[in-house]
Amino acid sequence: MSESSSLTPKLLLWALAVQLLLGGVLVWQASTDFALFGGGGAEGRGTPAAAASSAPRATTDRFDAARALRWAQRQVDLGPRPAGSPAQRAAAELLRPALPGGRFVEIGGGLRNIEGRLPGGRGEPILVIAHYDTTVVDGYLGANNSAAGVGAVIEIARSLRRDRGGQRRPIHFLLTDGEEPPTWPARGDFYAEGLRGSKAAARTMTPGDVIVLDFVAQHGLRIPREEGSDPRLWSRLRAAARRVGVERVFPDATRGEIVDDHTPFARRGIPAIDLIDFDYPCWQKPCDTMDKLSARSLDAVGETVVELVRTLR
Repeated sequence: MSESSSLTPKLLLWALAVQLLLGGVLVWQASTDFALFGGGGAEGRGTPAAAASSAPRATTDRFDAARALRWAQRQVDLGPRPAGSPAQRAAAELLRPALPGGRFVEIGGGLRNIEGRLPGGRGEPILVIAHYDTTVVDGYLGANNSAAGVGAVIEIARSLRRDRGGQRRPIHFLLTDGEEPPTWPARGDFYAEGLRGSKAAARTMTPGDVIVLDFVAQHGLRIPREEGSDPRLWSRLRAAARRVGVERVFPDATRGEIVDDHTPFARRGIPAIDLIDFDYPCWQKPCDTMDKLSARSLDAVGETVVELVRTLR
């Protein structure tokens, strides 16, 4: 009995120490967007080095990442959304009213782009793009590819609509249909089989600058310039990221060209950039689900693009 009574305070002290340790871990994880438990993304592999790679916090607060993620969740809740499918048609009806002046534009084959716009003064429009279809892989929900990008475009538009300071160029928004090819893998050249919405838009729209958001929300987000992105416009993007405190997300590095929704515009000689972290383990796999997304990553991209568009006036 005397031994038991002497151990009781020690056990209480040990329990208190464990609670303090766990509390400290939770506080640290919250500061890194719970990166250690990210679950499969580049940041979510359970190593301290991976956790430390969480996106920095933006120093501005013009973009609402939580709302953007809710838009992503609403799309994912519809299930797989290949171009022309009933679920994708439902997504279109959901998304059209979310863009300023949102309207459908038929592009052939039963597919529809969704366009929105904010008026401005002189100058060629700035065009911000994401695609709202998913690949035809069974069970593919496309949380990062590209429901999060669509949510970001909607919230970028909402932020810029509230921004009344200064005269700006017109700003157009485009959610493309048929970015993914009708089969996966594509039966032929990806450019020929996919990008149906952006190819149609590039034939009729004449923007001055194009900004595409694709894989922009995974844990551990890092987006180097891919070689198909315009160097001058990319430099201005990195300057915008620096001003909002998230330059680390856009390292001073270059990777090989990625054919994406910016490509049809770039091939017309229009300055265009693609924000895409292609080092994503769940690309075209059913594991592309909401748990792979990071609010901190998406916020870094959203704040950067809002800042870039404001300064392209």
